[in-house]
Amino acid sequence: MRILITNDDGISAPGLAVLERIAAEVAGPDGHITTVAPAFEQSGVAHCINYARPFMFQQIGPNRFTVEGSPADCVLAGLHQVLDGQPDLILSGVNRGNNSAENALYSGTLGAAIEGALQGVLSIALSQYFGPENRALDDPFEASAAHCKDLIERIVAATPQVQPGYQLFYNVNIPPVAAASVKGTRIVPQGLRPGVGFHTEQTQSPNGRNFLWIRGGDQQVPTAPGTDAAVNLDGYISVTPMRADLTAHDMLDHLGPIAT
Repeated sequence: MRILITNDDGISAPGLAVLERIAAEVAGPDGHITTVAPAFEQSGVAHCINYARPFMFQQIGPNRFTVEGSPADCVLAGLHQVLDGQPDLILSGVNRGNNSAENALYSGTLGAAIEGALQGVLSIALSQYFGPENRALDDPFEASAAHCKDLIERIVAATPQVQPGYQLFYNVNIPPVAAASVKGTRIVPQGLRPGVGFHTEQTQSPNGRNFLWIRGGDQQVPTAPGTDAAVNLDGYISVTPMRADLTAHDMLDHLGPIAT
């Protein structure tokens, strides 16, 4: 199996090293792994591409490349500059922190998977939820390392080979617990944390200039029962199948009377 790997935390992120080990197990002894990751952290850039300006691209080791751009840029570079032919699979992550619920809309990890799907390649985004039970572990990614290989193989086997329209990609979130405490896997829709969102916090530099930090909300707030963050906080891995179709299908008939 040929696998392309990227992330949004950057080429030096510990979660990327975890994913490279997972991918090597999935690919097998005859497989081929290529990593194309951002040179610097790109968290929160979603599906951004650097359409209006070029970006630096360089090889830093065998089958390892960096891009001074977004995760989606990395996917484009990997598919059209590095690889000879399409890979069988694109893996993005393992992200430092969850991409459940509304986080999915901001996530560069998901942005890479979206671009992979738009390019016709099965793509899976993987994120490690952090919380009181795993944040202080010697290896906070141990649950991802223990469970993702088999899960990826099951997702690949279950995905239809032929898909009309927008292609599937997957948002996988590993719960904020130790590996031994993971209860299982749930296939669930994306949720929404009630009352949780991003906000700004103002700070001032020593020379009096004003700056704003973007701050996130409480990640330990569950979503509705049976949705992603709710099952994550209950100790389950969430798998959410997604497509890059933003249409509110439930409103098409409802809005019919306004058509002229």
